[in-house]
Amino acid sequence: MSQQVSTFIRTRNRNYILNYVASQPKLAPFVIQALIQVIAKITKLGWFEVQKDQFIFREIIADVKKFLQGTVEHCIIGVIILSELTQEMNLVDYSRPSAKHRKIATSFRDTSLKDILVLACSLLKEMLAKPLNLQDQDQQNLVMQVLKLVLNCLNFDFIGSSADESADDLCTVQIPATWRTIFLEPETLDLFFNLYHSLPPLLSQLALSCLVQFASTRRSLFSSPERAKYLGNLIKGVKRILENPQGLSDPGNYHEFCRFLARLKTNYQLGELVMVKEYPEVIRLIANFTVTSLQHWEFAPNSVHYLLTLWQRMVASVPFVKSTEPHLLDTYAPEITKAFITSRLESVAIVVRDNLDDPLDDPATVFQQLEQLCTVSRCEYEKTCTLLVQLFDQNAQNYQKLLHSASGMTVDMAIQEGRLAWLVYLVGTVVGGRLTYTSTDEHDAMDGELSCRVFQLISLMDTGLPQCCNEKIELAILWFLDQFRKTYVGDQLQRTSKVYARMSEVLGITDDNHVLETFMTKIVTNLKYWGRREAVISRTLQFLNDLSVGYILLKKLVKIDAVKFMLKNHTSEHFPFLGISDSYSLSDFRCRTTFYTALTRLLMVELGEDEDEFENFMLPLTVSFETVLQIFNNSFKQEDVKRMLIGLARDLRGIAFALNTKTSYTMLFDWMYPAYLPILQRAVEQWYGEPACTTPILKLMAELMQNRSQRLNFDVSSPNGILLFREASKMICTYGNQILSLGSLSKDQIYPMKLKGISICYSALKSALCGNYVSFGVFKLYGDNHFDNVLQAFVKMLLSVSHSDLLQYRKLSQSYYPLLECLTQDHMSFVTNLEPPVLLYVLTSISEGLTTLDTVVASSCCASLDYIVTCLLKYIAKEGKKPLRCREATQAGQRLLHFMQQNPDVLQQMMSVLMNTIVFEDCRNQWSVSRPLLGLILLNEKYFSELRASLINSQPLPRQELLAQCFRNLMEGVEQNLSVKNRDRFTQNLSVFRRDVAEALRSDGSTEPCSLDMMS
Repeated sequence: MSQQVSTFIRTRNRNYILNYVASQPKLAPFVIQALIQVIAKITKLGWFEVQKDQFIFREIIADVKKFLQGTVEHCIIGVIILSELTQEMNLVDYSRPSAKHRKIATSFRDTSLKDILVLACSLLKEMLAKPLNLQDQDQQNLVMQVLKLVLNCLNFDFIGSSADESADDLCTVQIPATWRTIFLEPETLDLFFNLYHSLPPLLSQLALSCLVQFASTRRSLFSSPERAKYLGNLIKGVKRILENPQGLSDPGNYHEFCRFLARLKTNYQLGELVMVKEYPEVIRLIANFTVTSLQHWEFAPNSVHYLLTLWQRMVASVPFVKSTEPHLLDTYAPEITKAFITSRLESVAIVVRDNLDDPLDDPATVFQQLEQLCTVSRCEYEKTCTLLVQLFDQNAQNYQKLLHSASGMTVDMAIQEGRLAWLVYLVGTVVGGRLTYTSTDEHDAMDGELSCRVFQLISLMDTGLPQCCNEKIELAILWFLDQFRKTYVGDQLQRTSKVYARMSEVLGITDDNHVLETFMTKIVTNLKYWGRREAVISRTLQFLNDLSVGYILLKKLVKIDAVKFMLKNHTSEHFPFLGISDSYSLSDFRCRTTFYTALTRLLMVELGEDEDEFENFMLPLTVSFETVLQIFNNSFKQEDVKRMLIGLARDLRGIAFALNTKTSYTMLFDWMYPAYLPILQRAVEQWYGEPACTTPILKLMAELMQNRSQRLNFDVSSPNGILLFREASKMICTYGNQILSLGSLSKDQIYPMKLKGISICYSALKSALCGNYVSFGVFKLYGDNHFDNVLQAFVKMLLSVSHSDLLQYRKLSQSYYPLLECLTQDHMSFVTNLEPPVLLYVLTSISEGLTTLDTVVASSCCASLDYIVTCLLKYIAKEGKKPLRCREATQAGQRLLHFMQQNPDVLQQMMSVLMNTIVFEDCRNQWSVSRPLLGLILLNEKYFSELRASLINSQPLPRQELLAQCFRNLMEGVEQNLSVKNRDRFTQNLSVFRRDVAEALRSDGSTEPCSLDMMS
């Protein structure tokens, strides 16, 4: 009865709103929009509701047709209703099960969407057949709304892929097979091309957006002849636009047209494009358009990405073309490359003289464009190489003349440096292109010609330091060095590579060993002279880090004098960025971790068990710690101490990260304990309210706790594991107690000031609990309270965090939930000893974590729940029997059972969540969900029966028997225990159950969508 009333009220409300907007068409647009949104939501929610054997909410299209027969204002309202409804059907509501949304969206797609598209296209044809009076605002608005409606239809998520919008320009539109007839009619495409040419820019942009979707139609919609014909029509349209390019002067049209061109190559092969009759003329027009676009670099710069995508994909396809028709890319690709190179060089003077934003200041965009260009530039590489050699020589000579002139830093010098920066970037790009395109020995020799010039420039720039320096050129040089490393240095290098032929003549560089020497000399030079430029230092250190990853390279690197110098002289005297001057911001210290990681990898190559060598390497840090200790004891220069400790913590974390053997890690631990770890404890205690100080120290401790490669498996006679844990326990307890004294914090302060530190503490504790290098039973046995203290600190910190914050901050949730999994797995007595409110908080956090989209969190929640349920069932199974051993486990089970009897709804709620996930959601961790679900069913058989009955009874009669059989099959062969064999049987049954239930629910029925929810 209540559902009938609800349906009646909703129908009445919808009809009232429809009649109201029909009688008041001149309402303010925002009012009409809001009312129409209500209509769309009511229609979506009631899509499956039936009254008198009719789907009453599906009559919306018939209702809208009445609007279309009225005035222009009524037509506009009718079109907006359909447009809003299409958007609403496509909109995922994450508060409801995704299966419900897909079922409604699929039904709407199959029953109504095609009719809406046909209706919209017929409206556009009618409007185009008559003279368009675009001076009339209402007429213009109507055209706009109809085009938006078509676009919404074509943007519909037809197969439930929920494509990431950021990847929009690489996707295919999955048009349903029933729409083939619309797409096979040439008039459909002609309609939108004609609209583009007939409408003003604001509207023609929408027509082009529709054409972008038409160009992205999935290939499998057509047979081969149909696809060729469809592509031919698209190409004719492109030709017509390029022959009449007036409309492209509008940035919106220009951007959409660039997207349109990129989609052509995304969805069609080069072999298909060359077979089109107009291809030779069209590729010429596109090349001219691209060249013009590149020359006007300041106009719509974000659109160039799509043009370069087109050419990159075209050139990359050349080796795979089997057609005899000429692709002509060897003619036009060099023109594109030349236009890019010359336009970027010409832009420098304009940027400098007019004080415009420099494109080089946006490295992400520059790198993206260069990576696209690298493929294009290798087509007819001789032409590209000749051009770059000519331009490089010319600009290098001009630069040298300016260096020797007395005028100093002039505008001309700034222009010349900007041009050289671009040329170095471009040389790095074309050298890196060797990996993306078929290469020959001649091409390698050309790479050598170009590389010689950059290496000569490096030598010239470095001899002028520190007076003569330019940050943009330095960053460009680092880009080049990295590209050269990827292409010609490393395990895959061919020793006979022709790249070294010219380099050996000019520079004496005969192989990759000499190149590595040049690399390391450059790195040392940068670290010496660029200490105040964070961008150069961080990029240099990243380059050093990349070099230090491969073992074969490491063996070569340690023989180089520059590396030996670094290993013996890593002090602020030689490398200023290691200093603690106030001129460095604390964030600049982050690069020190990268530096010491790379340096320690180099040290490890020949270190072996040489403790003296390790002590010598650590000497600069020893001196720093002794200085800190002395200042701490005298209580002055506290700010200097703080900065030194931040630097030391970052240095040590880098060192610890690189030490992956037991021998080397033990050396570090013996160096740190007991001398220096207490200093870090003291720092946390003193500056707990300053995350810039506490975060590096806590991260160092978390790194020390990581048992990577079994490096913490100390000798049986060594107490180091326990000693390390005691130090970590003290630090976590100190930080936890102090941080709680800060009181309530504002929303923007709570994460940096408190939650970030808590998440690092949890991560460190989890590493300790799961590391298998500490026997935690020893602490209780010998009356040591460090283990109990750290667990109490965990609880105190947890209770200061709200459930919403636990899930809102990803790093916090990804450290808390795996830690909880460790505790429930190995320390159940601690969990069961928690006070009832704390245990309820923990179980509630598990329940909320089960529904999260983060698979790591959801899986940890399932595992934690499984351990808790297993503990309960084991106790119940043993109850009544006289326990011979494991009295503590029995007490734990008793306490847990008592709590669950007091709060029966906790586990019931979790069972509902898990069943809901299995039946209605896109369950990505089905195995994890199955493990606790069996235990929950065995514990709550009565509640499981109620859930089963609720689901079955909510379905139409024909479906009820099918679902009942699914549930019978689920428990078939499953016994009343949690043995591994029984669990595996249930997991297999659950997989079949999920598939069978999905099939049973897939067909349309008269059930109300919201009744398909066990939790409602």
